[in-house]
Amino acid sequence: MGVPRLYKYLIDRYPLINSKAGTKPTIDNLYLDANGIIHNCTHSDRKQELLPLEDKVRLILEYIEELVRYVQPRQVLYIAIDGVAPAA
Repeated sequence: MGVPRLYKYLIDRYPLINSKAGTKPTIDNLYLDANGIIHNCTHSDRKQELLPLEDKVRLILEYIEELVRYVQPRQVLYIAIDGVAPAA
């Protein structure tokens, strides 16, 4: 899904949000919506769907650690996870 016009709003209000990966501004707070991370680490291909739960959790944590190492937030790391999507 997504929020209509949110990307345009963010780009207009925070122009540095769309800077190239090579230029890293100082980041104080990192807020992660972990639903996409969980899905990609557990359902992106058939091999991952067959992994035991412990291995899936390891993949999720490794990906989050990779993001934190890259972004290097100075103050806050906030990880949000909500419930399952409602039935369509």
